[in-house]
Amino acid sequence: MISKIVGAMAGSHLAKSTSAIGGTGGAILGAGAVALAKRASLPVLVGLAAGGYLLKRRSDKRATR
Repeated sequence: MISKIVGAMAGSHLAKSTSAIGGTGGAILGAGAVALAKRASLPVLVGLAAGGYLLKRRSDKRATR
């Protein structure tokens, strides 16, 4: 339970620097990320992190055009 609260606080804090997601949405995503991290295996988490990184690089390249 405490991990979900900490995840929600971190997600809310990170979402404030993003215009697409509000504080409440970030809190929900943060709590969901903690639940996903507990249930997923290490290769799945590494794959998700790599996919997120590649998606961000792609969106950054599109923004510079």
